[in-house]
Amino acid sequence: MEMYNQKFGEARTRQIIPQMAQVGQSVGINFSYGGNVGNTFDSHRLIWYARKVGGSEAQDKIVESVFKAYFEEEKCLSDVAVLQDCAREAGLDATNLLSDSAMGEVETRAEQREFGRSCRGVPKFIFNGNYAVGGAQESDTLLEIFKGIADE
Repeated sequence: MEMYNQKFGEARTRQIIPQMAQVGQSVGINFSYGGNVGNTFDSHRLIWYARKVGGSEAQDKIVESVFKAYFEEEKCLSDVAVLQDCAREAGLDATNLLSDSAMGEVETRAEQREFGRSCRGVPKFIFNGNYAVGGAQESDTLLEIFKGIADE
């Protein structure tokens, strides 16, 4: 919880944790907040790699697996073994990627520069390259964005 307090402040953390828990439970996610964050760069490389080798579908599977490992199972995303398990769960062999720290580094850092400045919560959705929303959101919020895009 300390990381959330540092990032958002104690008052905001007390507000968002129950909201995340409520939204999560409504879709079958049981958030748990005792995990060690550590350095998540390799998890970002893994997400990049999944899209490169398997497209959006593979990337979605990796994101689901990584989020489950951290947000529900309290696993440490800086642990290569955890990321290997996430990759296997998503049907991806990431041995080469996770044994070569340079693989995907340039691309992942470029993505972080492009999208990371405004990222204040995960997941972060970017629609049509123009609309972004981060964190647990109600379905009505996403519907408003889709309607706005459709009206353009």
